[in-house]
Amino acid sequence: MIVRPIRINDLSAVLSLLKGCCRELDDLSSDPERLAHRIRWAQRTFAGQVERADADYLFVLEDDDQQVIGICGLSGAIGLREPCYNYRVGITRGSAPGLGIEKQIPTLFLCNEMTGQSQLCSLFLRQDQRQGHAARLLSTARLLFVAEYPALFGDKLVVELRGQVDSEGASPFWDSLGRHFFKMDFQQANRLSSQGGKASIAELMPRQPLYTCLLSPTAQAAIGQAHASTDQAVGILREEGFNHQGCIDIFDGGPVIEAQVMNIRSVRESRTLPLLVGSLDEQAPLWLIYNRRLETCRITAAPGRLVAGCLLVDRQTTKHLQLQPGDTVRAVPLLACLSETSNQTQVRTSPATAW
Repeated sequence: MIVRPIRINDLSAVLSLLKGCCRELDDLSSDPERLAHRIRWAQRTFAGQVERADADYLFVLEDDDQQVIGICGLSGAIGLREPCYNYRVGITRGSAPGLGIEKQIPTLFLCNEMTGQSQLCSLFLRQDQRQGHAARLLSTARLLFVAEYPALFGDKLVVELRGQVDSEGASPFWDSLGRHFFKMDFQQANRLSSQGGKASIAELMPRQPLYTCLLSPTAQAAIGQAHASTDQAVGILREEGFNHQGCIDIFDGGPVIEAQVMNIRSVRESRTLPLLVGSLDEQAPLWLIYNRRLETCRITAAPGRLVAGCLLVDRQTTKHLQLQPGDTVRAVPLLACLSETSNQTQVRTSPATAW
């Protein structure tokens, strides 16, 4: 499997992929015209033709039969062209000493503190591929890309997770709050948001702090709670160092998780290594391996071992990466528990394979 930049000839394959999604993705339209525009813009982004404020890196996951089975995105910077709003969950304290009363009330503060940071987005993997390492490859490939080109991104990566939504597609958080200021249901608001109208909706939201005790009990319970469908993706990102620091989405109340780029495991532990081709035993751990290119970026997960300061892989891996032995890659163990940074394996290779 390979993660690579999306191309315009992937349009029909991605549209077919999205038909298998039970809902419209929040930030990925299944409208052919809008999706084609985004793909073309992503191609310009990979070509270095757009500013960071407009950068939209869109990747696909391709299986060994060259079929598109997943998609993911990475925004260079959010909030620089139009305001980016979130709520920060805080506490307001009040007391009436004469009455012996002291209260701590959870409060929502409208904020723009994610402005200028980079965002992981548009993640979707075909249902039958969610077992095994495909999900981890698709999600973490973007992190290795950031590690290679840190100047193209902010100091922090953020992810807006889908919040609590019922079986009818209604959001208790939206129904108790946003709907009072923007007269439409959650699905309509979410669709408008995915088409670039999120800032317009947010402009109608109250600027004053909001006391959560005024919301319905179900809305209060939804604050900072991710939808069950995000569990796998959240688990992977938490292992990489992402966590919730108190910001939530203004629409459905879902948590915004974040991490300083240099604290992310796949960034912090990745290294540049020359490729060595040879035979590997069946116990060789999986590595996340990137060919270090921009427009012709290719990232895979494959068995490998450290040998004398090189990464030993098989011939098929070099073919997938479109590299030759001796070329350098950026690599990190796919799983944190399999890090070999302190234990290099000494493996002999024949003259025919150690290029």
